[in-house]
Amino acid sequence: MTTQPLTDADALDGLRDALGLIKDREQVAERLLDASAKHSFDPDEELDWDAPFEEGLWFWPPELVSLYGTPLWKRMGEEQRLLLSRHEAAALASLGIWFELILMQLLVRHVYDKAATSAHVRYALTEIEDECRHSRMFARLVTRGGTPWYPVSPLHQQIGRLFKTVSTTPGSFTATLLGEEVLDWMQRLTFPDERVQPLIRGVTRIHVVEEARHVRYAREELRRQMVTAPKWSQEFTRVGSGEFARVFSVAFVNPEVYTNVGLDKREAVAQVRASAHRRDVMQQGAKRLTDFLDDIGVLRGVGRRLWKSSGLLA
Repeated sequence: MTTQPLTDADALDGLRDALGLIKDREQVAERLLDASAKHSFDPDEELDWDAPFEEGLWFWPPELVSLYGTPLWKRMGEEQRLLLSRHEAAALASLGIWFELILMQLLVRHVYDKAATSAHVRYALTEIEDECRHSRMFARLVTRGGTPWYPVSPLHQQIGRLFKTVSTTPGSFTATLLGEEVLDWMQRLTFPDERVQPLIRGVTRIHVVEEARHVRYAREELRRQMVTAPKWSQEFTRVGSGEFARVFSVAFVNPEVYTNVGLDKREAVAQVRASAHRRDVMQQGAKRLTDFLDDIGVLRGVGRRLWKSSGLLA
Protein backbone atom coordinates (compact mmCIF):
# COMPACT_ATOMS: atom_id res chain seq x y z
CA MET A 1 0.00 0.00 0.00
CA THR A 2 1.36 3.40 -0.94
CA THR A 3 0.01 6.91 -0.76
CA GLN A 4 -0.57 8.55 -4.12
CA PRO A 5 1.47 11.44 -5.58
CA LEU A 6 -0.14 14.85 -5.74
CA THR A 7 -2.20 15.49 -8.85
CA ASP A 8 -2.98 18.80 -10.54
CA ALA A 9 -6.39 18.68 -8.83
CA ASP A 10 -4.71 18.25 -5.44
CA ALA A 11 -2.46 21.22 -6.16
CA LEU A 12 -5.52 23.28 -7.13
CA ASP A 13 -7.18 22.27 -3.87
CA GLY A 14 -4.12 23.46 -1.96
CA LEU A 15 -4.24 26.82 -3.76
CA ARG A 16 -7.93 27.18 -3.00
CA ASP A 17 -7.26 26.37 0.65
CA ALA A 18 -4.59 29.06 0.78
CA LEU A 19 -7.03 31.55 -0.71
CA GLY A 20 -9.84 30.47 1.60
CA LEU A 21 -12.18 29.57 -1.27
CA ILE A 22 -15.18 27.30 -0.75
CA LYS A 23 -15.30 24.43 -3.25
CA ASP A 24 -18.44 22.93 -4.73
CA ARG A 25 -19.81 20.39 -2.23
CA GLU A 26 -20.82 17.82 -4.87
CA GLN A 27 -17.54 18.04 -6.78
CA VAL A 28 -15.57 17.45 -3.56
CA ALA A 29 -17.74 14.45 -2.71
CA GLU A 30 -17.44 12.93 -6.19
CA ARG A 31 -13.65 13.12 -6.00
CA LEU A 32 -13.65 11.53 -2.55
CA LEU A 33 -15.95 8.75 -3.72
CA ASP A 34 -13.60 8.05 -6.61
CA ALA A 35 -10.60 7.97 -4.26
CA SER A 36 -12.49 5.65 -1.90
CA ALA A 37 -13.18 3.22 -4.73
CA LYS A 38 -9.48 3.11 -5.65
CA HIS A 39 -7.81 3.22 -2.23
CA SER A 40 -9.84 1.43 0.43
CA PHE A 41 -8.52 -1.57 2.34
CA ASP A 42 -9.83 -4.55 4.26
CA PRO A 43 -7.58 -4.85 7.35
CA ASP A 44 -8.57 -8.48 7.86
CA GLU A 45 -7.09 -9.33 4.46
CA GLU A 46 -4.32 -6.71 4.15
CA LEU A 47 -2.54 -7.38 7.46
CA ASP A 48 -0.80 -10.48 8.81
CA TRP A 49 -2.50 -10.78 12.18
CA ASP A 50 -0.87 -14.12 12.98
CA ALA A 51 2.75 -13.06 12.58
CA PRO A 52 4.62 -13.00 15.93
CA PHE A 53 5.76 -9.66 17.29
CA GLU A 54 9.46 -8.98 16.74
CA GLU A 55 11.76 -8.87 19.75
CA GLY A 56 13.05 -5.40 20.61
CA LEU A 57 10.69 -3.43 18.34
CA TRP A 58 8.44 -0.66 19.60
CA PHE A 59 4.66 -0.54 19.45
CA TRP A 60 4.76 3.26 19.13
CA PRO A 61 7.75 5.46 18.25
CA PRO A 62 9.60 6.16 21.52
CA GLU A 63 9.57 9.93 20.97
CA LEU A 64 5.75 9.79 20.90
CA VAL A 65 5.43 7.77 24.11
CA SER A 66 4.05 10.09 26.78
CA LEU A 67 6.91 9.73 29.30
CA TYR A 68 9.71 10.09 26.76
CA GLY A 69 12.54 12.29 28.10
CA THR A 70 11.14 12.60 31.63
CA PRO A 71 13.13 11.66 34.76
CA LEU A 72 10.92 8.58 35.12
CA TRP A 73 11.70 7.53 31.54
CA LYS A 74 15.41 7.79 32.27
CA ARG A 75 15.03 5.43 35.23
CA MET A 76 13.08 2.84 33.24
CA GLY A 77 14.81 -0.09 31.58
CA GLU A 78 14.41 -0.78 27.86
CA GLU A 79 12.01 -3.67 28.45
CA GLN A 80 9.70 -1.52 30.55
CA ARG A 81 9.82 1.28 27.96
CA LEU A 82 8.83 -1.16 25.22
CA LEU A 83 6.00 -2.47 27.40
CA LEU A 84 4.76 1.08 27.98
CA SER A 85 4.72 1.69 24.21
CA ARG A 86 2.63 -1.48 23.83
CA HIS A 87 0.05 -0.30 26.37
CA GLU A 88 -0.05 3.25 25.01
CA ALA A 89 -0.68 1.91 21.51
CA ALA A 90 -3.62 -0.05 22.95
CA ALA A 91 -4.88 3.02 24.84
CA LEU A 92 -4.75 5.13 21.66
CA ALA A 93 -6.59 2.41 19.71
CA SER A 94 -9.24 2.35 22.46
CA LEU A 95 -9.52 6.14 22.34
CA GLY A 96 -9.80 5.97 18.55
CA ILE A 97 -12.77 3.61 18.77
CA TRP A 98 -14.54 5.88 21.27
CA PHE A 99 -13.98 8.84 19.02
CA GLU A 100 -15.04 7.05 15.82
CA LEU A 101 -18.27 5.89 17.44
CA ILE A 102 -19.04 9.55 18.19
CA LEU A 103 -18.05 10.56 14.65
CA MET A 104 -20.29 7.95 13.01
CA GLN A 105 -23.29 9.19 14.97
CA LEU A 106 -22.50 12.81 14.09
CA LEU A 107 -22.27 11.92 10.39
CA VAL A 108 -25.62 10.15 10.50
CA ARG A 109 -27.15 13.25 12.11
CA HIS A 110 -25.52 15.47 9.48
CA VAL A 111 -27.08 13.64 6.52
CA TYR A 112 -30.39 12.72 8.18
CA ASP A 113 -32.45 15.34 6.32
CA LYS A 114 -30.36 15.61 3.15
CA ALA A 115 -31.01 14.02 -0.25
CA ALA A 116 -29.65 10.47 -0.09
CA THR A 117 -28.97 10.58 -3.82
CA SER A 118 -26.45 13.42 -3.48
CA ALA A 119 -22.74 12.66 -3.70
CA HIS A 120 -22.27 14.50 -0.40
CA VAL A 121 -24.51 12.03 1.44
CA ARG A 122 -23.14 9.02 -0.43
CA TYR A 123 -19.64 9.98 0.65
CA ALA A 124 -20.75 10.42 4.28
CA LEU A 125 -22.12 6.87 4.17
CA THR A 126 -18.85 5.69 2.63
CA GLU A 127 -16.92 7.36 5.43
CA ILE A 128 -19.12 5.65 8.02
CA GLU A 129 -18.23 2.36 6.35
CA ASP A 130 -14.52 3.26 6.61
CA GLU A 131 -14.88 4.13 10.29
CA CYS A 132 -16.62 0.83 11.03
CA ARG A 133 -13.64 -1.01 9.54
CA HIS A 134 -11.20 1.17 11.48
CA SER A 135 -12.97 0.49 14.77
CA ARG A 136 -12.92 -3.26 14.13
CA MET A 137 -9.24 -2.99 13.18
CA PHE A 138 -8.34 -1.11 16.37
CA ALA A 139 -10.29 -3.57 18.51
CA ARG A 140 -8.49 -6.49 16.90
CA LEU A 141 -5.15 -4.72 17.46
CA VAL A 142 -5.85 -4.37 21.19
CA THR A 143 -6.74 -8.06 21.41
CA ARG A 144 -3.69 -9.11 19.40
CA GLY A 145 -1.42 -7.01 21.62
CA GLY A 146 -2.53 -8.88 24.74
CA THR A 147 -3.24 -5.68 26.65
CA PRO A 148 -6.37 -4.56 28.49
CA TRP A 149 -9.09 -2.53 26.81
CA TYR A 150 -8.64 1.13 27.84
CA PRO A 151 -12.00 2.94 27.89
CA VAL A 152 -12.18 6.66 28.53
CA SER A 153 -13.30 7.72 32.01
CA PRO A 154 -17.00 7.62 32.96
CA LEU A 155 -16.98 11.43 33.00
CA HIS A 156 -15.66 11.59 29.44
CA GLN A 157 -18.18 8.96 28.37
CA GLN A 158 -20.97 11.22 29.62
CA ILE A 159 -19.42 14.31 28.02
CA GLY A 160 -19.25 12.43 24.72
CA ARG A 161 -22.89 11.39 25.07
CA LEU A 162 -23.91 15.00 25.73
CA PHE A 163 -21.81 16.31 22.85
CA LYS A 164 -23.40 13.86 20.39
CA THR A 165 -26.80 15.19 21.43
CA VAL A 166 -26.27 18.95 21.39
CA SER A 167 -23.52 19.48 18.81
CA THR A 168 -24.21 21.72 15.83
CA THR A 169 -22.98 20.81 12.35
CA PRO A 170 -19.87 23.05 12.46
CA GLY A 171 -19.17 21.88 16.01
CA SER A 172 -19.35 18.28 14.85
CA PHE A 173 -16.86 18.80 12.06
CA THR A 174 -14.48 20.74 14.30
CA ALA A 175 -14.46 17.86 16.79
CA THR A 176 -14.02 15.40 13.93
CA LEU A 177 -10.88 17.18 12.79
CA LEU A 178 -9.53 17.36 16.33
CA GLY A 179 -9.86 13.62 16.74
CA GLU A 180 -8.44 12.82 13.33
CA GLU A 181 -5.60 15.25 12.72
CA VAL A 182 -3.52 14.87 15.90
CA LEU A 183 -3.51 11.08 15.62
CA ASP A 184 -2.94 11.35 11.87
CA TRP A 185 0.23 13.39 12.48
CA MET A 186 1.53 10.75 14.87
CA GLN A 187 0.62 7.90 12.55
CA ARG A 188 2.41 9.54 9.63
CA LEU A 189 5.56 9.34 11.76
CA THR A 190 4.78 5.76 12.76
CA PHE A 191 4.10 3.80 9.58
CA PRO A 192 7.50 4.47 7.91
CA ASP A 193 9.43 3.90 11.18
CA GLU A 194 11.34 0.61 10.98
CA ARG A 195 11.82 0.59 14.77
CA VAL A 196 8.07 -0.13 15.09
CA GLN A 197 6.32 -3.52 14.91
CA PRO A 198 5.17 -4.36 11.34
CA LEU A 199 1.55 -4.89 12.43
CA ILE A 200 1.40 -1.42 14.02
CA ARG A 201 2.93 0.09 10.91
CA GLY A 202 0.35 -1.67 8.73
CA VAL A 203 -2.56 -0.49 10.86
CA THR A 204 -1.36 3.11 10.86
CA ARG A 205 -0.70 3.07 7.10
CA ILE A 206 -4.26 1.98 6.35
CA HIS A 207 -5.63 4.58 8.73
CA VAL A 208 -3.53 7.42 7.28
CA VAL A 209 -4.51 6.66 3.67
CA GLU A 210 -8.22 6.48 4.42
CA GLU A 211 -8.35 9.29 6.99
CA ALA A 212 -6.88 11.73 4.46
CA ARG A 213 -10.25 11.62 2.67
CA HIS A 214 -12.16 12.11 5.91
CA VAL A 215 -10.08 15.17 6.77
CA ARG A 216 -10.72 16.69 3.34
CA TYR A 217 -14.49 16.14 3.68
CA ALA A 218 -14.59 17.64 7.19
CA ARG A 219 -12.42 20.63 6.29
CA GLU A 220 -14.49 21.56 3.24
CA GLU A 221 -17.76 21.28 5.15
CA LEU A 222 -16.46 23.20 8.18
CA ARG A 223 -15.14 26.02 5.99
CA ARG A 224 -18.59 26.24 4.37
CA GLN A 225 -20.40 26.11 7.73
CA MET A 226 -18.32 28.89 9.28
CA VAL A 227 -19.54 31.15 6.46
CA THR A 228 -23.16 30.03 6.20
CA ALA A 229 -24.11 29.03 9.76
CA PRO A 230 -25.97 31.52 12.03
CA LYS A 231 -23.79 33.71 14.24
CA TRP A 232 -24.91 31.90 17.40
CA SER A 233 -23.86 28.57 15.86
CA GLN A 234 -20.46 29.92 14.89
CA GLU A 235 -19.88 31.19 18.44
CA PHE A 236 -21.11 27.92 19.93
CA THR A 237 -18.59 26.13 17.70
CA ARG A 238 -15.75 28.32 18.99
CA VAL A 239 -16.55 27.67 22.64
CA GLY A 240 -17.56 24.03 22.17
CA SER A 241 -14.45 23.13 20.20
CA GLY A 242 -12.24 24.71 22.85
CA GLU A 243 -13.90 22.68 25.59
CA PHE A 244 -13.65 19.51 23.51
CA ALA A 245 -9.94 20.21 22.99
CA ARG A 246 -9.56 20.28 26.78
CA VAL A 247 -11.33 16.92 27.10
CA PHE A 248 -9.30 15.42 24.26
CA SER A 249 -5.94 16.49 25.70
CA VAL A 250 -6.76 14.90 29.07
CA ALA A 251 -8.19 11.69 27.56
CA PHE A 252 -5.34 11.23 25.07
CA VAL A 253 -3.46 8.69 27.19
CA ASN A 254 -5.29 6.61 29.78
CA PRO A 255 -3.33 6.87 33.08
CA GLU A 256 -4.04 3.20 33.82
CA VAL A 257 -1.27 2.33 31.35
CA TYR A 258 1.27 3.46 33.94
CA THR A 259 -0.14 1.20 36.64
CA ASN A 260 -0.22 -1.75 34.26
CA VAL A 261 3.48 -1.47 33.43
CA GLY A 262 4.52 -1.17 37.09
CA LEU A 263 4.81 2.60 37.47
CA ASP A 264 3.36 4.95 40.05
CA LYS A 265 0.37 6.48 38.24
CA ARG A 266 0.37 9.80 40.12
CA GLU A 267 4.10 10.32 39.56
CA ALA A 268 3.83 9.43 35.89
CA VAL A 269 0.87 11.73 35.23
CA ALA A 270 2.64 14.61 36.99
CA GLN A 271 5.79 14.13 34.93
CA VAL A 272 3.85 13.97 31.65
CA ARG A 273 2.08 17.23 32.53
CA ALA A 274 5.41 18.89 33.32
CA SER A 275 7.16 17.55 30.20
CA ALA A 276 8.18 20.23 27.71
CA HIS A 277 8.82 17.50 25.14
CA ARG A 278 5.32 16.11 25.51
CA ARG A 279 3.79 19.57 25.26
CA ASP A 280 5.78 20.19 22.07
CA VAL A 281 4.67 16.85 20.58
CA MET A 282 1.00 17.60 21.20
CA GLN A 283 1.27 21.14 19.83
CA GLN A 284 3.10 19.93 16.74
CA GLY A 285 0.43 17.29 16.23
CA ALA A 286 -2.31 19.92 16.43
CA LYS A 287 -0.54 22.73 14.53
CA ARG A 288 -1.88 21.98 11.05
CA LEU A 289 -5.38 21.87 12.51
CA THR A 290 -5.06 24.98 14.68
CA ASP A 291 -3.64 26.95 11.74
CA PHE A 292 -6.69 25.93 9.69
CA LEU A 293 -9.15 26.72 12.49
CA ASP A 294 -7.52 30.10 13.00
CA ASP A 295 -7.80 30.80 9.27
CA ILE A 296 -11.56 30.12 9.16
CA GLY A 297 -12.37 32.03 12.35
CA VAL A 298 -12.84 29.26 14.93
CA LEU A 299 -9.99 30.29 17.25
CA ARG A 300 -11.42 33.51 18.63
CA GLY A 301 -12.42 34.90 22.02
CA VAL A 302 -13.27 32.40 24.75
CA GLY A 303 -12.73 29.52 22.35
CA ARG A 304 -9.12 30.52 21.76
CA ARG A 305 -8.47 30.77 25.49
CA LEU A 306 -9.92 27.29 25.98
CA TRP A 307 -7.69 25.91 23.23
CA LYS A 308 -4.66 27.47 24.93
CA SER A 309 -5.61 25.95 28.27
CA SER A 310 -5.87 22.53 26.59
CA GLY A 311 -2.14 22.70 25.81
CA LEU A 312 -2.74 22.03 22.10
CA LEU A 313 -2.32 25.66 21.02
CA ALA A 314 1.03 27.34 21.68
